[in-house]
Formats: sequence, C-alpha cells, structure tokens
Amino acid sequence: MQHFDTVLNRRNSNSVKWDGGELIKSFGFTERFDDDTLPLFIADMDFPVAEPIVQAMQKVIDNKIFGYSIIPTEYYQAIKNWFSRKYNLHIEKDHIVYSPGTVNAINTCVKAFTDPGDGIIIQRPSYPPFATAIENNGRTIVDNHLVRDENYQYHFDFEDLEIKAQDPKNKLLILCNPHNPTGRIFTTEELRRIAEISDRNNLIIISDEIHGDLIRQNAVFHPLATVTNYENLITLTAINKTFNVAGLHCSNTIIQNEELRKKYESVQGMQSPTPFAIAALIAAYNECDEWLDQLKEYLDGTFEWVDRFLSEKMPQVKYSISEGTYVLWMDFSGYNLTPHEVHDRIYNKANVVLEDGKMFGKEYDDFQRICLPSPRSIVKEAFERIAKEFN
Repeated sequence: MQHFDTVLNRRNSNSVKWDGGELIKSFGFTERFDDDTLPLFIADMDFPVAEPIVQAMQKVIDNKIFGYSIIPTEYYQAIKNWFSRKYNLHIEKDHIVYSPGTVNAINTCVKAFTDPGDGIIIQRPSYPPFATAIENNGRTIVDNHLVRDENYQYHFDFEDLEIKAQDPKNKLLILCNPHNPTGRIFTTEELRRIAEISDRNNLIIISDEIHGDLIRQNAVFHPLATVTNYENLITLTAINKTFNVAGLHCSNTIIQNEELRKKYESVQGMQSPTPFAIAALIAAYNECDEWLDQLKEYLDGTFEWVDRFLSEKMPQVKYSISEGTYVLWMDFSGYNLTPHEVHDRIYNKANVVLEDGKMFGKEYDDFQRICLPSPRSIVKEAFERIAKEFN
C-alpha cells in the first residue's frame, strides 16, 4: 500500500505550489503567501510518484545523456493498451500526436481550426485557460453555462447549446469531461447529444479528458470517442494529472480525422518529448494500475472526510462531491458575505490559498475551488483553519 499519508517537504524544490508565492501573488491569486501558507489552489499532487515511474526515470539518468529523443513504438503501444484495457477505446498509432501540455494543445486547436473573430463555445464555470486561449488568440468566447440542480449537480443547457451551435460564426466547442471545476462526469446520453448537436452544425469538438482516470471508485467514465463516431473530434489525454508528472510536459492529442490532424500538426510544429517523459509514460501506462487504484481509494476517503466536516462544521457551504477529478467546487453564498470578505477570511486570515470562483467566470464570485490531492493531515488543517474563520 502506498504511503499517501506521508507528508513530504516540497519547499525549496522550485515548486510552483509551495515556492511560487511571488508568482501567484502577481497573478492575483492571493495577497498573503509565507512559510505558514497551505496552498491548495493548483492541480498538483503532494504524493510521491509511483515507484515504476521513478525507476524508469532512474534508468534514463543512468545513461547520463539527455539528448533529443524519438518516440519509440513502446510509447504508442502503452497508450493504445491503456485506453483499450480501461475504456475499450481502440486508438491507432497514427492518430496519436504528442503535445508538451494540454493548455498548449488547446491553444494549437484554437489557432488551427478557427480564424480571428470566430466563436468558441465553452461551458462555464470553466477551467480558466480555456477562456484565455480563446481571448488571447483573438477569438470570441460563447458561453453555454452549465445549469445547477437542487442537489448542486451541474447539467448541460441543451436548448441554449442548440441555438448557439446554429450560429455559423461558432466553429469550435471545448468540452471538459470530467468537468473542471464541478467534478461532473457526463453520461453517455449527454455525450451523444453533444455529438449530435455538433454534427448537425459542423462544430469541431475538443474533448479535454485529462481527468478521466481520476474518478470515484463507484463512478464510470466514458471517453466521448466511445459513444460516437463523430469524425470532427479531437481528444486530449495526458499522464500529467493521473500520475502527478505535470512537470514532464507529456500530453497526447488523439485525432482520427486525417485532415484535422495535419492542420493540428502544421500549427503545433515539430514537438518531441524528453527522454524522461517517454520513460514515465511507458511505465505509467504499463505498470501503475495498482498505484492508481490505491490513489483513488485514498482520494475517496479524503472526499468522505471533507463531506462529513463541511456538513458538521460549515453547513452553509453548498457543494456536490465530485464524480471525477480531485477538486471540490464550493458555494459560500450561504454566509451572506461579499466575495471579498470570503476571500479575506480564507486567504489572508486562515492563510489557505484556493482559487476564487471568479476565475472560472464572473458569475461565480461566491465560489471557491479547492484541490484535495494532499496527505489528509494537510487537507484537515486547511479546512479547520477555514472553519475557524467562519464560525
């Protein structure tokens, strides 16, 4: 059994999460960041990487040369085997395009498949780099807000999507499944309807599925490509979140449509993974199933603890336990405080750094996103500090 409860000291390791105080203050995340800060704002685990990955990277170190690398057959085969074994999704080698990161891939898609001024549909609350990729490339954000029900679960507004998909200026839809920040895993029925609407209106779908492996143990995730034959589909995958290797910049874009794939590759330009990324991916997908199962069990236990704590100590906070991802999306409006007052109590007084809801859309000022993949002692301390400032 992995020791997920072990607290590793990550300070002074050039960690954005633990050492990046000046950087995140400059981004407007927080006003306070010091040696007592608990940073739970970023999707970055505080758990040691699975041993097979460490051993594979050690072999690279032992070679003592870290030059330019080709992508070996074993790399592609590991991807194919993983998705076949886990999701019954059959991927051809030629459909796999390496990318140095998911955000990079999204920006490439925006530039490859749309022109300046074109509309791109997203479902807010939305992972902030989606909006950034659209605006920074001179495209137009088209909001198709998710709708929240009485159980704080989020669903598609299909009527609104139908209308916006029919606008010929709107060329692209960026889907996030499992959804960040709400944690929803969309059903096969929802996914089929998304594909049908896109097909009727010739929308290209970018399906960000990088959290697909990080789901609750009783949940089921279906890649969009397993429920539709829609040709204009680009799927984004990565080992980064699943196996805590974001610093290796190893993502893969799956594009079956040859015309779209050539456009994507021409805009991205030549990219190749580091020898460390190659070794890590092969080890992760071939040897780390047990580690991932244990991680999911641990995360489920953390969500169960958070659920009990919030119910008992902070019942005014409204939320729904995430079906996928390791983030929790919390509504603080029940306290009848201004967003500024909520922020001040959490970030400055409790000295816990989360992500303000406004980063996911201006309508979500009352929300906070927390990332929970840390030893439970850290998560407990963070929530206890926060509760103290609200009680």
